Amino acid sequence: MGFFGVYMLLSLAGLGTGMYFILKEIFPDQSPMWSISQYFIYWILIELFLRYFMQKLPVMDIKPFLTTPVKKSTIAHYILGRSAASIYNLLTVFFVVPFAIVLLFNDYPILNVLLWVVAVMAIVLCINYVNLLINKNEKVLIGIASILAIGYGLDYFDVFSVKEFFAPVFHALYAYPATVLIPIALAVGIYYVNYRFLKDKIYLDATLKAKRVEANTSDLTWTKRFGEMGSFLQLDLKMIWRNKRTKSQVFISLLFVFYGLLFYTVDVYSSMVPMKAFVGVFMTGIFLSNFGQFIPAWDSSYYSMMMSQNIPMRKYLESKVILITVSVVFMFLLTIPYVYFGWEALAINFGCAMYNLGVNIPVILYFGSFNKKRIELDQSPFGNMQGTSATQFLIMLPVLVVPIVLFSIFYYVFNLQVAVIALSVLGVIGFAMKNYLLNLITEQYKRKKYGMIAGFKEKAS
Repeated sequence: MGFFGVYMLLSLAGLGTGMYFILKEIFPDQSPMWSISQYFIYWILIELFLRYFMQKLPVMDIKPFLTTPVKKSTIAHYILGRSAASIYNLLTVFFVVPFAIVLLFNDYPILNVLLWVVAVMAIVLCINYVNLLINKNEKVLIGIASILAIGYGLDYFDVFSVKEFFAPVFHALYAYPATVLIPIALAVGIYYVNYRFLKDKIYLDATLKAKRVEANTSDLTWTKRFGEMGSFLQLDLKMIWRNKRTKSQVFISLLFVFYGLLFYTVDVYSSMVPMKAFVGVFMTGIFLSNFGQFIPAWDSSYYSMMMSQNIPMRKYLESKVILITVSVVFMFLLTIPYVYFGWEALAINFGCAMYNLGVNIPVILYFGSFNKKRIELDQSPFGNMQGTSATQFLIMLPVLVVPIVLFSIFYYVFNLQVAVIALSVLGVIGFAMKNYLLNLITEQYKRKKYGMIAGFKEKAS
């Protein structure tokens, strides 16, 4: 995880260094500062949206301090200070500072650039503290996503230029240095709102109020038609629907159906056909990746009990195959509207879905046999890295990189049709070898069974 974090920081630093020249090439008639100001509003909304899912809220056990002379105001300031030191705030620093240095080397005014950096960091703190206020409020999340989608739609279909409307507002942070006081004042104001909210909650009774939760049941008797696998399938469906972390995987997968718009509507990527294959594999296999990479860790709390029963491992794995297969087919159906961008988009998504069904499902199940980290399903899904190990990063190589490499080879050597057929044929071959591959994977799980049981018994940190 540390290596991945360093990689992300270095990547952002590299992107920040090259952003000036990228903007000059894409918009030769505009100043890079004006160009970046046009997209500032989208950056704010996207970062706020992503932080809702990814940023872990600052947590502190306040009970020991309630009987000591430590002031409640001190505790509140400390919690908010910890939040300001979040790695997510540091990401923007690694992008903005190199970009500002390049601006200075290109004779931009020193005072304007430095105060612009201060203004951007103040906006980052605003996003940070707004996220603390809205987190766990799904209505606000839907509102942000709706504003983002509507704004992008208005821009894309030339109904109203959101970019041109907000560009002068954010460009003023560079053109008029005194305006730096506005984002600073906003950051201070939002900080104070958080401070008052936290201070009012710092007392013991705040955590003693009993919660009443309405229990919902679902009729899943239809799963019995799958025979012995039906009980496992029913267990998985109940687990997904009743737990926040698994349920969030479903909603995130549905949201990523719109991921292709970033590649099909941006001119830079329109000629990069292999990138469309990446999008196809990603969109049709998003649930396969998000859910499948943690098999069987989702069942870690009762895995040892299952393994002590007379339960056929083969049937257990087949139930996972059915669940993931349905998800791939469903996600492909949701991507059919991309035919608006041409029949090749539909063909690429079909070939990628076939590859996911025939090849990536066995691959992801095989790598699941290396999972030994426990997952607590009752934990919050936000910023939760339980169950994550090097396996989750290594698995992306065969699942995402290999099909793109194969597609690229056949595309550049032959043509698009041959590349799509190649992925589809590999998927069909995977189908034909389904029983053989499942037998091999079943034996792998049996060999790793006791190691997984021992790992799942360890409490996740």
